[in-house]
Amino acid sequence: MDAGAVFDWHVHDDHQLAWASNGVLTVVTDRSTWVLPPTRALWIPAGVGHETKSSGVATMRTLYFRPGRAPIKWSEPTPVAAGALLAELIGHLGSSALDVEARLHAEAVIFDLLSPLTTATIEVKLPKDVRAFDVARALMDNPADTRDLADWGREVGASARTLARVFMETGVPFGRWRTMVRMQAAAPALAAGQPVSRVARAVGYATTSAFIAAFRRETGLTPAVYFKERRDIPDPKGALP
Repeated sequence: MDAGAVFDWHVHDDHQLAWASNGVLTVVTDRSTWVLPPTRALWIPAGVGHETKSSGVATMRTLYFRPGRAPIKWSEPTPVAAGALLAELIGHLGSSALDVEARLHAEAVIFDLLSPLTTATIEVKLPKDVRAFDVARALMDNPADTRDLADWGREVGASARTLARVFMETGVPFGRWRTMVRMQAAAPALAAGQPVSRVARAVGYATTSAFIAAFRRETGLTPAVYFKERRDIPDPKGALP
């Protein structure tokens, strides 16, 4: 995927496992946004409308599973860890030479590997209230904006108290929500190898240490560990036997 490439809103009849072997993918549904470095993949259930895009150059690898053959019953998109074995199996299943039995065995192993991540995933939920949604979109367009809820209230015609209440419907207070948006905005640049100091300033942090501390609070990892380089998966011709 070239920088700025987008697979516009669509729905699959099959379950999808989306993963970037390099670069960063962003997957958007009508309620949430996930930023996925190579250490994360996203299970997207059949029938869930979504958009997939890349801010920088990325290589997307994806698998599809028939709902009747998949034991996983998650009703919402769910992030999972993309370790070395999962990466190898994605390459293995990319081979058109596999017979049905070999494919079923590989799929069974993949299903065993998929476990929901409760930490180290940057996920942002969008508020339903129209006024708060307008604030959310503005901050996603410019995460370095430092205006507080009182300022935003005057912009969208709501009190700071009202905005605070409706942002809580996302599961987190406004301050933490904005931090998560900043982490999402930083992800593609960090994955591309840009200096942390430059990225921190671009998303609204006065100091690099403050940015690193915030990133670690949200993911449990420093940016260096979260975006640790890893090799691409093998070509299917050289995949696991």
